Amino acid sequence: MATATKRAKQTKKSTAKKNSQTSDSRLAEFFGDELKDIYWAEKHLVKTLPKMKKAATSTELQQAFGDHLEETKVHVERLEQVFELLGKKPQAKKCDAMAGITEEGNSIIEETEKGTATRDVGLVLAGQKVEHYEIATYGGLAQLAETLGYSNIAEILKTTLEEEKNADETLTEVAENNINYEASEETEDDDE
Repeated sequence: MATATKRAKQTKKSTAKKNSQTSDSRLAEFFGDELKDIYWAEKHLVKTLPKMKKAATSTELQQAFGDHLEETKVHVERLEQVFELLGKKPQAKKCDAMAGITEEGNSIIEETEKGTATRDVGLVLAGQKVEHYEIATYGGLAQLAETLGYSNIAEILKTTLEEEKNADETLTEVAENNINYEASEETEDDDE
């Protein structure tokens, strides 16, 4: 027992020492830059999700986009909380990846026929690309937060990560509940 207590104290000391050393490390700087990136992405999605909802035909898909819009607003607030915990002002840096993914989503809307299941399939795919990017980002940021000794920040990021995973699952369910099948039945002759 004495040995376990001694090890726990040593771990606590080394963690405290590590935390004070990491706050100005290159990794901490990189972490901060990546937070700015995802902050921009989330704020951009707050503007993009209403367009996706409006373009969707399926009530179920419209609901999924609407629900995720409200969740995304909370994600923005959480990131602002993370910046505050780091003693930094929330700052966004353009996320080229998210800009590209959402531009691709706009192209899907432009290139598919309004009111079709095919458009909804494209919107689901675009939405899932967004979610997969966010899942990768939040997973990586949560791990970096742990490495840097920011346990409370890691927990905040993990909460958002789980919500992004759930959003992805919801989109899969929406696609599997007839949208994909309906789209497979559509033909160009349907336009006439």
